[in-house]
Amino acid sequence: MPRPLDRLALTALGRLPVHALSRAAGRLAALRLPGPLQRAEIRLFGRAVGVDFREARDPIESYASLQDFFTRALAKGVRPIDPAPDALVSPCDATWGAAGRVERGRLLQVKGRPYTVAALLGDAAAAGRCEGGAFATFYLSPRDYHRFHTPCEARVEQARYLPGRLWPVNRLGVEGIDGLFAENERIAACFRTPGGAALWLVAVGATLVGKVHVVFDDLSTNHPGRDSVTRVYGDRAPSFAKGEEWGRFEFGSTLVLVAEPRAVRLDAAAPGQPVRLGERIGTLG
Repeated sequence: MPRPLDRLALTALGRLPVHALSRAAGRLAALRLPGPLQRAEIRLFGRAVGVDFREARDPIESYASLQDFFTRALAKGVRPIDPAPDALVSPCDATWGAAGRVERGRLLQVKGRPYTVAALLGDAAAAGRCEGGAFATFYLSPRDYHRFHTPCEARVEQARYLPGRLWPVNRLGVEGIDGLFAENERIAACFRTPGGAALWLVAVGATLVGKVHVVFDDLSTNHPGRDSVTRVYGDRAPSFAKGEEWGRFEFGSTLVLVAEPRAVRLDAAAPGQPVRLGERIGTLG
């Protein structure tokens, strides 16, 4: 159960207009300041959260805003992609969260707090096909690289925008909100692996992290009044090489991976362990 102060904080958050606040935070982060002030803002933020500036592709003076820096590209070669044909690689820079096997239609957001695959994906039929498959959760912090990539060669068969809340995805939200990742705004994309299995990647928004974008469609999150949107690509299904970028967060948040049985075998680490984009995290089935 959440601690008393945590319950109080969650109650307060539940009464705030967090979608509007998140959009406002995005507009503030996108403000273009005079050159010296812009560079100082970026340096101050980066040092405060622990960014390694040496990994950025571009020099600080090239970023038009703090938001531009949040979604920065990495320098070539700083995240080598495991080249083994059977390697499943991390889709982002993050720390490990809960990981394991889908059982009785459920996965874990933290020990003792399950939620359903059907709610996460917004698709009961797809959830049924994931029974017995692997799942993994990856948390991005403000210091992390905020783009996310494909864990293997794959094509996108469909993508779904699922509107929802914008609870925090830190300890406060993970321990205090039932079904957190299925409650928050998110984009769920269904990838088809070379072996023919489905692998879902779900990009979850959070408080002040209302915007998620994908590179293959104009889908994005945190639109006032918008209903769920599903895109099925058919013969136009976008194809990606292993490690290719397919989306980005404005600020950091969470990726959840859910696979059909025999699609992958995960080599999951303990929650809290860091993982880097391109590192091997399992084997393709």
